[in-house]
Amino acid sequence: MNNTAHSHLFWGSASPLAALSGGGLLIMATVRFSYAIIVSLALLWVYCFSVLIFRAAAKIFPHRGVTVCQTFLASCTAALFLLLLWIICPIMSFEMFFIVSLVPLFCVSSGIFTRVNSLDLSEALTRAWSESAVLALLILVFALIREPLGLMSLSLPGGSGGIIFIFSGHHETLFPIRLVASSSGALILLGYSVGLYRYYRTINAPRETDI
Repeated sequence: MNNTAHSHLFWGSASPLAALSGGGLLIMATVRFSYAIIVSLALLWVYCFSVLIFRAAAKIFPHRGVTVCQTFLASCTAALFLLLLWIICPIMSFEMFFIVSLVPLFCVSSGIFTRVNSLDLSEALTRAWSESAVLALLILVFALIREPLGLMSLSLPGGSGGIIFIFSGHHETLFPIRLVASSSGALILLGYSVGLYRYYRTINAPRETDI
């Protein structure tokens, strides 16, 4: 049994902050909390359905060019998610089209298909759900920091405009605080988070994280 298939979801080498998988997606999806919710749902959808189909039809997948087939499979599940989102909220689907379109690439590049290759169907689905949930939780936490501090607002998906604001401040904020909402501020926040994560990982995590 492949040890990486059972590596720790947070402290293991395959976790998002350890391998920085999904770093770019994390920055783009956390500008607003409403965007983070949609991307988190897309991650759970694409990871779980792609892995489910991949493991159920493993015998018919070719050995050569399997990465291309996995990318195509993940892209099809993402397209289905966008279709459902368009039916529910057309404006939000247009706003989120580019970011959600990147989810299949992060799904394949994360190595999830390799890690579940030796697992049975139920274990593979559980692993896919767990890994995508960890990244989704990180995205939601980052969005809860960036939007209220940087934009002085908090939003949810819905409504005729695609976004419903729980609150929205109109007064000017200090530049260091407003910087958090920008891409450069998100990179700084991500850098500090990764630094703290790796510091505590060195102290608290076991030497071999395949537990």
